[in-house]
Amino acid sequence: MKRMLALLLAGLMLAGLTPCLAEENQTEGTNAMVKTVSTSDVTMDYVVFGSGEKVFVILPGLSIHSVMGSAEAIAAAYQSFAEEYTVYVFDRAKNLKEGYTVRDMAEDTAKAMEALHIEGADVFGASQGGMMAQYLAIDHPALVHKLILGSTLAKPNDTFLQVVDTWISLAEARDEEGLLASFVDEIYGKAALEAYRDYLITSNRGITEEEYQRFIILASACKTFDCYDALSSIRCPVLVLGSEGDQVVTAEGSREIAQALNCTLYLYDAQYGHGVYDEAPDYKQQCLDFLQSDEQ
Repeated sequence: MKRMLALLLAGLMLAGLTPCLAEENQTEGTNAMVKTVSTSDVTMDYVVFGSGEKVFVILPGLSIHSVMGSAEAIAAAYQSFAEEYTVYVFDRAKNLKEGYTVRDMAEDTAKAMEALHIEGADVFGASQGGMMAQYLAIDHPALVHKLILGSTLAKPNDTFLQVVDTWISLAEARDEEGLLASFVDEIYGKAALEAYRDYLITSNRGITEEEYQRFIILASACKTFDCYDALSSIRCPVLVLGSEGDQVVTAEGSREIAQALNCTLYLYDAQYGHGVYDEAPDYKQQCLDFLQSDEQ
């Protein structure tokens, strides 16, 4: 039970649901640091930890709360990467404007990576982060060595649009309880919900006006996202991970990407939901095994 809770706390940052666990720059028990990178037109926070020579970049999903408060939990969750990799977890850019697109998010992330002299990184994108990761590999191939796409899609489907529209409507109404409940219920499978639903809702209360506005901009960007016709531009090795129980992007979203790229696909069974990256105990090891494989 404690291990499952730890996995959820550590992984929820990918869905933007983790409560703020650390305010200091240096977090307890890890070498994780929250830092800021600025270019001429982009300012972005990021978490960095690990001591490896290789670089692993994590692009989290659509967020209600910023992932930056979860640096210690993130570092704990990805501790198995920390010896071989220096790990970077990028937030979205600050000061977003209406009309901001997923491709803009990827472009801003590319600028941040270039400012930090990161290239040839192994990249993992979850949910909206996976959408960004596809554009990163399409538009900036030199930045991506291997690519892992978790619980994502290359173009919207009806299920996805309906879920996003619901979240936007709840955010516009400033219905905190409804938004948090919908987020949790759509993302997680039955076992996780039975054990932790009330906790996950309670611990994430306190959405600020700024967070509502930011969430609406980021969620709205999902509706116009479509990189399917450009997938053939991706030349690096790709692993697609999803779940048959995904109620947000659906398993079909994962299948479409894998079929278009003719790449490795692994779908967990329906006991796991969209947040399979938190729920499945072997998920991170699957990612690490792919990155350590000889596939070039």
